Amino acid sequence: MCELLGMSANVPTDICFSFAGLLRRGGDTGPHADGWGLVIYGPEGMQEFKESSPSAASETAQRLSQSSIKGNTVIAHIRQANIGDVGLKNTHPFQRELWGETWTFAHNGQVPNLEGITLSQYTPVGDTDSEFIFCWILDELAKCFAERPTDDKEWAESVSRCCETINQRGISNILLTNGNALFTFCSTSLVWLTRKAPFGVAQLEDDDITVDFSTVTGELDEVTVIATQPLTSNETWTSMERGECRLFAEGKTLWSTKTTPVPHKPANEQGK
Repeated sequence: MCELLGMSANVPTDICFSFAGLLRRGGDTGPHADGWGLVIYGPEGMQEFKESSPSAASETAQRLSQSSIKGNTVIAHIRQANIGDVGLKNTHPFQRELWGETWTFAHNGQVPNLEGITLSQYTPVGDTDSEFIFCWILDELAKCFAERPTDDKEWAESVSRCCETINQRGISNILLTNGNALFTFCSTSLVWLTRKAPFGVAQLEDDDITVDFSTVTGELDEVTVIATQPLTSNETWTSMERGECRLFAEGKTLWSTKTTPVPHKPANEQGK
């Protein structure tokens, strides 16, 4: 299966520690060797990095895992291809413009049954079900709201209804952001944790790397990390329930709801 990584923080924060754990799973400690992507929304704008090669063998990914690029909202993805060829056009995260904002989307799962769902304003560039779903969600948002709602919870409620529809047709763990708020939907597996004072030491699950966050964070910092599976071995991660949606901003949960869960099998068919 593919794996997702998201971050929401109240201060510009680097993702290097969590990303270092994720990239090892891209062809080394995991089978997700068909591409990787990282999108960072920071104070000066958005930065995107993508390759269709394994992240574990990527010099660019290694540099990013050691960099000090900071952002408030992050989405990353490592791919195990299933629907759609290996290539940049099918590499997550995907991006589109809506209401003058750049939206970013990443998906873990398979939704082979999209019959009857039609697109209007947005069109996929690649041939994955994931990008098709992203385009459909943005189409639905554009129909619901002529302009960006002032409250992010409004668009999140509309997206939750889209996720419930898609979840009936296949596995669809989702991360979606406009750079301000980070929407998450759990179809089969998503976990999250919030780091805030008093900060402690964290140990990566997939690498011999530890960080004492008390030495690199401020007392008021609050950072929430979302992942497909726990990235650290000595922290308590909260598992999202199947059908659960959660919206994060500045490291906090703004809103959550539960849709109708579907008993999907969380097996290896979660490739993307």
